[in-house]
Amino acid sequence: MKKLLLFITGIALFSCSNDEASPETENSVFTDALPLHTGNYWTYDVEGTTTTRDSLYISGDTLIESISYKKFKNRDNISTGFYPTSLNNNGVRKSGGKLLMSGEFSLGQGFTLPVGLDLTLRDFIIFNENASNGTVLNEKAGSFQQDFNGIPLNVVYSLKSIAGNDLPNYTSPNNDVYSNVKSTKIVLNLKVTTTQTVAGIPFTVTVLAPQDVVVSTQYLSKNIGVVHTNTITSYNIDAQIASNLGIPASNTQTQNEFLDTFNID
Repeated sequence: MKKLLLFITGIALFSCSNDEASPETENSVFTDALPLHTGNYWTYDVEGTTTTRDSLYISGDTLIESISYKKFKNRDNISTGFYPTSLNNNGVRKSGGKLLMSGEFSLGQGFTLPVGLDLTLRDFIIFNENASNGTVLNEKAGSFQQDFNGIPLNVVYSLKSIAGNDLPNYTSPNNDVYSNVKSTKIVLNLKVTTTQTVAGIPFTVTVLAPQDVVVSTQYLSKNIGVVHTNTITSYNIDAQIASNLGIPASNTQTQNEFLDTFNID
């Protein structure tokens, strides 16, 4: 089911974008948590199904639909962590206390995917320094149809970005301590059904009841960047349906990314 779940996750994110943002401003506070200067870099220790190391850096400026962004890249275009992969080859800009991301999004090698993905985001809000805890920053909902190993799937999705806590001091699970931290969260909720026909009569079977299947939380420290990311992918489906599909009835996958070294101008 992990493969099915992440495949659906990718397709759902394909159609997600944000409304037009307000004019750009540079005099905000927590936006400085991700300093956007060419040459800045961050390395992360990634702990999940395996332990790996990621490198993320700003390579320069890029134009996306005539709008200027700072382009992020992974060293050798290789990463396993949710956060570095989500920014790889993508653009980020500041606007009205927000960080907006545009580009092709993927979940990374740290997650098992059955096919390559083409996920286009435009000015998706990944952070808002002025939003209070629990405020929905972005929400997109929709539906689509997809074939999975010959099984027609009907997918209803809701993708949200949500503002988190303001933390004067934050101790990461690896015991690193940071000050002036604010968190932000990405939550994907899915409902998956399939339509089967028996004796000429169509009926709907629920494959995945509505549930939050991906929850990723990033912790940003002022003048440093993202210092810790926790991503949980999970699902629960009916045991009989799981047996028919040849997949586990439930699964939970946890990944943590911890900042190691960085260079900020």
